[in-house]
Amino acid sequence: MFELYQLIQLIAIAECGTISRAAEQLHLSQPALSRSMQKLEDILQVTLFDRQKNKITLNKNGKLAVEQARRVVRQAQDLMDQVRAFDRSQRTISIGSCAPAPLWKLVSMVSQLYPEMTVSSEMKDTDVLLEGLQKGGYQFIILPFEWKEPEYCCFPFEKEQLYFSLPPAHPLSGAGGLYFKDIDGESILLFSQIGFWREVCRKKMPLTRALVQTEQEDFRELVQASALPSFVSDLAIRWSGKPENRVVIPVLDPEATAVYHFVCRKEDQKKLSALIQRIKTDKI
Repeated sequence: MFELYQLIQLIAIAECGTISRAAEQLHLSQPALSRSMQKLEDILQVTLFDRQKNKITLNKNGKLAVEQARRVVRQAQDLMDQVRAFDRSQRTISIGSCAPAPLWKLVSMVSQLYPEMTVSSEMKDTDVLLEGLQKGGYQFIILPFEWKEPEYCCFPFEKEQLYFSLPPAHPLSGAGGLYFKDIDGESILLFSQIGFWREVCRKKMPLTRALVQTEQEDFRELVQASALPSFVSDLAIRWSGKPENRVVIPVLDPEATAVYHFVCRKEDQKKLSALIQRIKTDKI
């Protein structure tokens, strides 16, 4: 039976055009590559090359063999990728979230409950999270809405309230509450990694120019020094404290309150039972 490396060598010859170039790319001597191809021909019991005095080219058999070799190599790579991904999944708890705040609590909680596991987390759009959960890319995800499907377990996890963060000199800094429309049209400072909140702000404040910052420390320094509005949430205040020299005012629109939902496949409930029990003992 032929070996996978022989198929890779055959593909290299087709792509490089000559034995000598393929040998150089594969870090082999030309005679060694020629012998390997002769052995492949013996195994297949067909000739793959037309050989002339100073030239060797693929014949029709060889061209067909290259097409099939590419397919076999792709399948072999897929096999390796899937097996490695499965192995990682047995040692990794992968979390997907629609926003950063739920991860602050969850990553720490998962690390404490499952010290033998590696914890991986990322923030994605909700459609990407659902697809990832369905395909086994995540052990569980956090959504800003309830997900009712028979094969999934879903329950409320945590609530987050959005606030405007205003400098004391801002004309609206004395308000007890504000709507998105009250600030719409002003320039605001916005941190890039806020998940689904970014789309909420875009829809509710279409006239606003967002000055987006990608680095957390830069964003915090600008908020402290700037006269521009920004956003903060009750969870951010709980974890990091209230912004200095700022007045925080709740946003009154219903879209400014998110109830996060924990979602996992029912088949994973047993594996995550300790985490689910811990979460359910915490009140929203």
